[in-house]
Amino acid sequence: MSGRRVVVIGGGVIGLSIAYHLAEAGVDVTLLERGTLGSGASRATADVVRSYFAGNPVSSALAVRSLDAYRAFPARPGMDLPLRQVGYLVLFTEPEQVSAFEADLPAQHAAGVDVGLIEPEEARKLNPLIGDVPLLAAAYSPDAYISDTTAIVTAYARAAEREGAALRTGCAVTAIDPEAGRVRTADGEIGADAVVCAAGAWSASLVRCAGVDLPLTEPIEQELLTTDPLPPTTPDLPVTLHAASGLLVRLRGDRLLIGMGYPGPDREAWRRDVADRLGEVYPSLAATRLHTAVTGLRDASPDRTAFIGHRPGPPAFLYATGFSGHGLCNAPAAGELVRDLYLGRDPGMDVTALAVSPRRRG
Repeated sequence: MSGRRVVVIGGGVIGLSIAYHLAEAGVDVTLLERGTLGSGASRATADVVRSYFAGNPVSSALAVRSLDAYRAFPARPGMDLPLRQVGYLVLFTEPEQVSAFEADLPAQHAAGVDVGLIEPEEARKLNPLIGDVPLLAAAYSPDAYISDTTAIVTAYARAAEREGAALRTGCAVTAIDPEAGRVRTADGEIGADAVVCAAGAWSASLVRCAGVDLPLTEPIEQELLTTDPLPPTTPDLPVTLHAASGLLVRLRGDRLLIGMGYPGPDREAWRRDVADRLGEVYPSLAATRLHTAVTGLRDASPDRTAFIGHRPGPPAFLYATGFSGHGLCNAPAAGELVRDLYLGRDPGMDVTALAVSPRRRG
């Protein structure tokens, strides 16, 4: 594979996975990151690795493949990752939610997801903090884990370097010209046989430079909140989503980590709304104070599914972006798919659903 040089733009978990898989295959890889490794969307994550994405079997299929790769990490020296199985619980309070789940279930099972419908009583056993909300049923998937995104970023970085990849931080890309095989940075130009854009929230201008029209929405600021310390008697809980409000909670140490959509321009109003929903679903937490845990920018696509593909013709420009908050769950598969697209290998799945197309322009 000597002489084939690929530049990967973006040092989050997606870009690092791509760099590792390409370098492992013998490709000469240079990764460029504008800040520090994992400083973008990889920093603003709940550290949850799961396989079930409701209504999105394509993301689920990527996540199932990725979860298999994460589980295999301990077999690779220096890549041990913390994975604590907690399960993923989705609370349904409206008949339409149950109907949508049942309609989606065959596609989820076809994607390899272990998920099923459970009764309210079983849901309350799994999460005893649930209050007297009108719970009709719940979806439960045992394949959800609490991990450590920083550990995953570090593991991929070490593995990529061990395979010969060069990782350059503090190196922002200002322009790319795949036709000429040039990547421009503040430190000068770099030659490449191919360029991979995995720049997350900073991808839009780069893909336009390459002549690819990806319908990426504006970067979205994510904020996760945390509670004061909880009583020591608080039981272990699955990652739990209240479907009607989007309220997502999980235990992190002796506190609850909380997400609910995106803050938008009125951050204080959003925080009040989060506190109200938290008190409704979990009455014992109604008086707890909420604090900012982490913030960060996320990329997003119209259908909340990643764009993974390449410009028509030989793959001189490839992209893996628009993960819409699913990046940690999709990263290993994304690295494998970009590697296979570049090398002309069979990716083992239909990648046309991930490429840009008229149907995916929203």
